[in-house]
Formats: sequence, structure tokens, C-alpha cells
Amino acid sequence: MSVRAKDSLGGRAAIVGIGATEFSKDSGRSELKLAVEAVGAALDDAGLSPADVDGLVTFTMDTSPEITVAQATGMGDLSFFSRVHYGGGAACATVQQAALAVATGVAEVVVCYRAFNERSGRRFGSGVQHREPSAEGAALGWALPFGLLTPASWVAMAAQRYLHTYGLGPEAFGHVAVMDREYAATNPAAYFHGKPITLEDHAASRWIVEPLRLLDCCQETDGGQAIVVTSVERARDLPHRPAVITAAAQGAGRGQEQMTSFYRDDLTGLPEMGVVARQLWRSAGMGPDEIDVGILYDHFTPFVLMQLEEFGFCGPGEGADFVAERRLPLNTHGGQLGEAYLHGMNGIAEAVRQVRGTAVNQIDGVATALVTAGTGVPTSGLILGADG
Repeated sequence: MSVRAKDSLGGRAAIVGIGATEFSKDSGRSELKLAVEAVGAALDDAGLSPADVDGLVTFTMDTSPEITVAQATGMGDLSFFSRVHYGGGAACATVQQAALAVATGVAEVVVCYRAFNERSGRRFGSGVQHREPSAEGAALGWALPFGLLTPASWVAMAAQRYLHTYGLGPEAFGHVAVMDREYAATNPAAYFHGKPITLEDHAASRWIVEPLRLLDCCQETDGGQAIVVTSVERARDLPHRPAVITAAAQGAGRGQEQMTSFYRDDLTGLPEMGVVARQLWRSAGMGPDEIDVGILYDHFTPFVLMQLEEFGFCGPGEGADFVAERRLPLNTHGGQLGEAYLHGMNGIAEAVRQVRGTAVNQIDGVATALVTAGTGVPTSGLILGADG
């Protein structure tokens, strides 16, 4: 992969299995147990057994080591195991690494997983309480003493500048929240199943960090999600229609930090996602008009608007109108605001369902799905397509 040239990964691997636990606020079991349940469900969905797996990929933030998950699920020898850094930015990159392993013959069947008790255990929203000395900690040290202790406070800085630059008010973000909750309301797996909201509800929700309200912020969820990747050839012999990995990319922008890239020339965009967008479009040989459904990382509503702009679906400052006018189906599972916050892995599963034609809120004729990972951090993205 190069930021300057098309790569040759597309079309050589596919997602053949997806599995998850229930999404809750108190799972009542360990994160390892959640991981094992999700991996088992994904393998069942793929029509494969633990003995078929020879590779595992997860997040550096995950507490369940690959070898422990392998042991607990009954897997045998592993020829590939890997972890991706930067929190939610890792989501699509786990699938990219799995596809790279499959395409190069390093592994035949790779499972990507993420499991945490992010509500009943350690909550990201509780803020930075303790960090071991590190370069990342030093970068945060320029913001923490001034009260910027939580992800919401870091995003609020960019969100405020976005509103100022384009002459908008906080209600611009409400369209994302309403859309996500509308889809979640008809998704039985969603935590907010049966609970849609209105723009008035959004405007009435309490401030978290201006200009972000409660309904601009994703949930904190307990749960696990797993994804199974193998070759396209093998995928055709398995139970479900494969979701072919048409393109996969990672991206970090100039002057990148984790959530606190406040020293760039412009705070109204997401340069890291711009890197991903350019690589995906170049490698897939397509553009925004060829995407049938988008699953965009929505830990905070403002960054959904900025992603749409980085990918060229609309111009700078036009994201709110794009969402309000429903020009593209987005986050049809309810997103992380409505279904669950699983660091973006449940979004990949939704894209697979859309390509398969089995989603609860199925969009007619889906041949291509765009998926993105966490924003404000070095990140990743996928384009999934139907086989043939």
C-alpha cells in the first residue's frame, strides 16, 4: 500500500462470518468470555470450526490475548497474530491485516475480534485518570491541564471550530443522531431498539461539552464482535454470500495526534480520513457515486459530517444538509449512537449484512458498502462488495 499508488489487495479476500454477543450495559462476564462467544458465533456463521483458524487479529486495547482466545476456543496452531493501535481507528485495519495475511498465504482463515466491558468496567467517558509515561502521554499533556480530559472534550474543540467556520449551530449535528436512532429503533439487536428521537429531543438533551450534547455522544457498551476472513475462492464454498474486500486502507495525517491534533492549520476536517479516502477510491477504482450504503464511525456526531466531506460525498460545511436530505443510506444498524459502541466492529458486521442482503434495515440492491473506523486518531476504512 502506498499513499501514491493503487495497491493489489482488492478482490483477494472476503468476509465470510460475523458474530456478536448481546449488547448491554452490564454483561456479567469477563471480556475473555465475551471474545470467545463472539468468535464462536462468527465461526458458526461462516460454517467453519476453530480448527480451521490459523490467524487472529485484534486491537492493542483489547485485554484478551490472541493465544488465550485460541486456547479458550479450541483453535490449534497459529501462523499469524497481530494487533492494531489507536483505539477505534483500528477497526477496519484488523480486516485489512487479515486480508493481507490471506492474500499472501501467511494464513488461510483469520478471525478479527474486539471485546470489552466498556460500560460496566473501564469507561472511556470517565476521562484520563492515569497514564504510564509515554510519547502519547506527552502529547496529551498539552491539553489535560486545561481540563480537556475526555474524548468528548477533545472532539468539542474541532466541533466548535467547524460550526464557527461554516456559520452553523449545534442543531447541525442533530441530523446524525436522529438518523441513527431511527434505524436503531427497528433493529432488535440495538440497545435503543424502539426508541427513536427527534431534533427537538436532541436540542433538549443536556450539554456534555459545548457544542456537544448528550445525544451527540455514542454509548458505552459491554459486548464482543468477531469477523472471519478467508480467500474469495474458499468463501464461495461457504454458507453465506461473501462480502469481498474490494479495498482496505489505513491513514494518518500530517501533525497527527490521538484526538488532540489541535496544532494543524485547519480543525474543520479529518486529514487522516482524507488519506484513507484517497487510497480507497484509488485502489477500488471508484468514487462516492458508486457507494450504495455508508457505515461511518459515529462516536461523536460532528465527525460523521466531516467524514462525508473528506470522502467527497459533499462539499466542506455541507455534511449536515447531506444527512438531513438522506442522500445516502448511513449507519443502517443504528450506529454506535443507537446500536452499540463496539469500537466500530459492529459497523463492519452491518456492512457485511447489507452486502449479503440480510440486514434488518436492508437497502435494495447493495453492491458496495463503505465502512470507516475511528476518527480523530490514525484510522482505517474498507470498501466491501458483492462477489461477481
